[in-house]
Amino acid sequence: MKGSHRIIVESRKVKYDFVIHRNITIITGDSGSGKTVLIDLIHDYGRYGADSGVFLSCDCPCKVIDSEDWERKIEETTGSIIFIDEGNRFLVSKKFAQLVQGSDNYFVLATREKLPVLPYSVSEIYGFRKSGKFHDAKQKYNEIYHLYGEISEEKNINPKLV
Repeated sequence: MKGSHRIIVESRKVKYDFVIHRNITIITGDSGSGKTVLIDLIHDYGRYGADSGVFLSCDCPCKVIDSEDWERKIEETTGSIIFIDEGNRFLVSKKFAQLVQGSDNYFVLATREKLPVLPYSVSEIYGFRKSGKFHDAKQKYNEIYHLYGEISEEKNINPKLV
């Protein structure tokens, strides 16, 4: 799987619209920012389809993997975007890193933990920002943004010490 993929996930109360560009994307944010809600909506859509009340649009399948039989599920899945929520202890394991690196899937990891065993790009770390346009029972649009800003190839960065 190569290239960028736009993902739109929408329910009556919340909407997520974002593009992922690489095989490992990290979504981070404070507690209550919407990371788990996003993954729960995708999980519900995967289980119940349109009957879940969730609209999901993407050019490839989106799946959620939790701690139950995660190794087999990753090995058997191809050409998909796999979402994994924080709290799954396998995220920091070497076995998980090996499976990710040997997979043709894209992975979206919602976590606040450091993942030193995974080779992900700093430009693929995102946070959630609530728009503030809608409150109470109205629909909320959550904005996803680059946590570390844009990195331009035009700038000559020559660090003295890394």
